[in-house]
Amino acid sequence: MSKGVLRLSRRALILLALCALGGSTAATTMADSGGSSSYTRVCNAPAPGEMACLSLRRTTPPIASLPAGLTPAAAAAAVSGYGPADLDSAYKLPTTGGSGKTVAIVDAYDDPSVESDLATYRSQFGLPACTTANGCFRKINQNGGTSYPAANSGWSSEIALDVEMVSAICPLCHILLVEATSPSTANLGTAVNQAVSQGANAVSNSYGGSESSSDPTTGNTYYNHPGVAITVSSGDDGYGVEFPASSPYVTAVGGTTLNKASNSRGWTESAWSGAGSGCSAYETKPSFQHDSGCSRRTVADVSAVADPNTGVAVYDSYGSGGWTLFGGTSVASPIIASVYALASSPAAGDYPNAYPYADPSGLFDVTSGSNGSCGGSYLCTGTTGYDGPTGLGTPNGTSAFGPSGTQPPPANDFSVSVSPTSGSVTAGGATSATVSTAVTSGSSQTVTLSASGAPSGVTVTFSPSSVTAGGTSTMSVSTSSSTAAGTYPITITATGTSATHTTSYSLTVSSAGGGGSCSSGQKLVNPGFESGNTGWTATSGVISNSGAPPHSGSWFAWLDGYGRSHTDTLSQTVTIPSGCSSYTLSYWLEINTSETTTTHAYDTLTVKLGSTTLATYSNLNHSTSYVQHSFNISGFAGQKVTLTFTGVEDNSLQTSFLVDDTALTVS
Repeated sequence: MSKGVLRLSRRALILLALCALGGSTAATTMADSGGSSSYTRVCNAPAPGEMACLSLRRTTPPIASLPAGLTPAAAAAAVSGYGPADLDSAYKLPTTGGSGKTVAIVDAYDDPSVESDLATYRSQFGLPACTTANGCFRKINQNGGTSYPAANSGWSSEIALDVEMVSAICPLCHILLVEATSPSTANLGTAVNQAVSQGANAVSNSYGGSESSSDPTTGNTYYNHPGVAITVSSGDDGYGVEFPASSPYVTAVGGTTLNKASNSRGWTESAWSGAGSGCSAYETKPSFQHDSGCSRRTVADVSAVADPNTGVAVYDSYGSGGWTLFGGTSVASPIIASVYALASSPAAGDYPNAYPYADPSGLFDVTSGSNGSCGGSYLCTGTTGYDGPTGLGTPNGTSAFGPSGTQPPPANDFSVSVSPTSGSVTAGGATSATVSTAVTSGSSQTVTLSASGAPSGVTVTFSPSSVTAGGTSTMSVSTSSSTAAGTYPITITATGTSATHTTSYSLTVSSAGGGGSCSSGQKLVNPGFESGNTGWTATSGVISNSGAPPHSGSWFAWLDGYGRSHTDTLSQTVTIPSGCSSYTLSYWLEINTSETTTTHAYDTLTVKLGSTTLATYSNLNHSTSYVQHSFNISGFAGQKVTLTFTGVEDNSLQTSFLVDDTALTVS
């Protein structure tokens, strides 16, 4: 029997079922009214009770890959689409501010490449690094944990777009990505509640679905958070209203066509033809809205660029294969959420969606363009003052987004970093790193260094303990022989006279060993799977003896291969002895795929030992036979860790990851 036959037959059954239910398995391709470009929706049409993301990816003209090492100015010139400097110029936004604020992004499913893509975007445009290690970026699931949902190539594009727009507008903000299990109203709403409970100052939601009579009583409960700016995209289908943009508790964000110009502003805007707008069928009108043509809630409140013909540059390796140009009101929502973060913080009981109505002078009024047919009324036509497609207008600075204007950054400020960001030591030993500070604004100041999070038996000292901003200090980390083996996050705090900043260092401690003795041999139970599930914890059906060839024997592990969104796991916890001279983990892997792309990693297999990722494979690494992979794992000596294989498959075309003859050998 050929490889993948059993799994592919399951996929065929699923596709037949989707067809019977009317389900969609492909994105929609569209052309703009001028015929100059075409673009595709990155998310499929939603099932009943679910939301669709509102990103549009340009398909013409193609976006070329960037050569490595470009300066920020050269990068901005080389990438089609607007970058951070363009958006700051168009909306008169400060390039500093927002320090200590958190902008949350709520989306469905997982983007496994989000942090690396974020690093590429920020590096190319000269923005400071925003990583898990330095505390700037954090990814959680809707329940606040780190067991992420299945990956999805459409929603991953949405995620990449959202986090990069926050980076463009508020590079000093922290970014919290909350991934919902699925795009249901309940799961996305739960993720919004989670974002607020985690302390987010603003929460961006780039998705929408049909309005329902239950929205006022049920749906609104997820978006009613006084003191927090909740922004929602208005839609990409032109005149018409979606939920949750229609909720009276959110800032509904419409869309514009943004072009450079020779006028005093340097830019012109008109209502984008795809922006959602109109009069809600169910939601009551908030007290701050006074337009006369709608007795209920009117959409939108404010707007920002959304036309894919004047779209933004995004780096999206998982869903798009690299640099891409995006549009849709998904662009506008995270932009506006980030402007809220740049502005003064809202009062605890305020609903920030009221602020623009109190200060419309802080907005550029958009007075032309249309998104559909509504008898020529303001509900679908750009006009002086309030209109549906663009609301009150687009940001002119930040004054319209806070109770008292821009929250200025400290007059004198600095940054802190550590190199290397991690270290390994045997209990009783020591290691060191360099802590660097730099002046980011104003004059230099005295910065005092301290550390927290070190386990019992670990001492962290700094020499010198205080530096003048712009200077460096040596951090010394010493351990006692009784320090427990494990990996520990240590927070380095730099306290200045006008601001406080933190950075993170990861310390891995290995046991000192019992007098140098080594308990050698194979440490995995049932390494070749010939005893079935014995010793392993696995998703049902992963450990198998049929349907595909093993590397040896009769049994093997088969992860994924269904041709739909699916996640399989395979794991075993093992104690690694200390005192040995050689530590090797190995396994044989064959990757069989029906994907034909040579650029997009749609389906992935991640191999971890403890919290450390040893390797990531994808459909791009497909092979015609088993290949052995080996790793030196001496850094885990003396630890009890879990070996985990996680296979994540997107919503079409199977990829099978076949694992056999694993071994963890010490000598």
